[in-house]
Amino acid sequence: MPRRTIPEVVAHAAAAYADLEALADSEGVRWTFRELGEQVDRCAGALIAAGVRPRDRVALWAPNGRRFVVAALGAVCAGAILVPVSTRFKGEEAAWILDKSGAALLMVENGFLGNDYLAMLAAAGAAPPVVRLDEGWDEFLASGFLTPRATVRPEDPADMFFTSGTTGKPKGVLAAHGQDIRVFQAWSDGVGLRTGDRYLIVNPMTHTFGYKAGVLACLLRGATMVPMPVFDVEQVLTRIETERITVLPGPPTLYASLLDRQAGHDLSSLRLAVTGAATVPVRLIERMRAELFDEVVIAYGLTESCGTVTVGDPRAEPALMARTVGTAIEGTEVIVADPVTGQPAEPGQSGEVRVRGYNVMLGYFEDPAATAEAVDADGWLHTGDIGVLDADGNLSITDRLKDMYISGGFNVYPAEVEQVITRHPAVSEAAVVGVADPDGRLGEVGCAYIIVRPGVACVTEQDIIGFCRERLAGYKVPRFARFASSLPRNASGKVLKYELRATT
Repeated sequence: MPRRTIPEVVAHAAAAYADLEALADSEGVRWTFRELGEQVDRCAGALIAAGVRPRDRVALWAPNGRRFVVAALGAVCAGAILVPVSTRFKGEEAAWILDKSGAALLMVENGFLGNDYLAMLAAAGAAPPVVRLDEGWDEFLASGFLTPRATVRPEDPADMFFTSGTTGKPKGVLAAHGQDIRVFQAWSDGVGLRTGDRYLIVNPMTHTFGYKAGVLACLLRGATMVPMPVFDVEQVLTRIETERITVLPGPPTLYASLLDRQAGHDLSSLRLAVTGAATVPVRLIERMRAELFDEVVIAYGLTESCGTVTVGDPRAEPALMARTVGTAIEGTEVIVADPVTGQPAEPGQSGEVRVRGYNVMLGYFEDPAATAEAVDADGWLHTGDIGVLDADGNLSITDRLKDMYISGGFNVYPAEVEQVITRHPAVSEAAVVGVADPDGRLGEVGCAYIIVRPGVACVTEQDIIGFCRERLAGYKVPRFARFASSLPRNASGKVLKYELRATT
């Protein structure tokens, strides 16, 4: 059976993995792949009966769960373009996404965590046609008719995920059916996802890490989805135990939390971790491998690359795994561009990471100027990340171009400083930003924000600075260290450094 479009993937999973458990919801609902396929067919039929047409944009504002899975897959099986909306958004943010995407319909789980999303939208002046997942959902599914899935082609757009917006207004990134499938077949091969794996989906499904590397990957492989609507450390630990979870992808902060709170829980079922939403401290990888997982994979991607650029080798030596994010997925190219010539740099030389291949987005929705700026005439996607390739094609991400700061004429890459700070035995997480030098001599200096490990005795600013001074050149040593209970993050787990800079 061909699997070139998402409707074909749904049909294949329903047939090939028919009686395997497809989904175990936090509300106690369990479906086989055959039952999941039936639910998706009903949703697609109801959407078509409601007037949704191929290439209409259908927005989805809901948490991880069975309803999100059915609504998302139902939309794309009806031929629509899925537009996920983060559950963290407020009314004006969501209204902006709905307007920018030209959404014909909004599917919403109103009242999640006490949020009246519809009232928020009304206050922002938005009143789109709505289908509610929290009220009348079963009646909506019954309102349509079972119909053959819409005819879509591999090159047709399947989804529009908006960029994380860490540096400005988010842009709608279009990806095609064929791209999504090929990328996450390669991702699943690379990380070693297996039929029968039990996959805890903590990453928001409104992000590519949760939907594409979660829902789509499980459909492609026949792995069980165990979605969690809210990240709570104790609930995650309990869910791992009761559902015998084997696969747990997530941002680095998730694993730091589990490592600090794992006592008293049976986590022996865990096999595979996949991370890489931010620079990953070497010390964290060492602890994950020693205490929780047999296999840890570091992957790298961005929304504009359908979520994936490189995948590490689970069998790699720990030292290599800790310092690189792996090699380009099958059939794609990655280079590090020389900062002067723009040509491929020599192995070991730093420059901007650029990507070319089937994983490069179709473009930004209705924004040809921004698309041309991001993807050059030769098809290279300019990622804005700084990296180094070794002779074997393993990529190391040094930092974001925008996060680098200059202190006394020297370039400082915060990720390097963060790696050092997280080796301090009292530190769980760290984020470093450049701030104005109060003395006015060096231009900018470093300010480190620190989360201390639970139960650790007092640690001071001078402890952290002294620790760095013993291990880093003077211009890299932070001038300040601030202690915090949490760091501001977007839905994908990336630290919002502009917020840290604004509070310094």
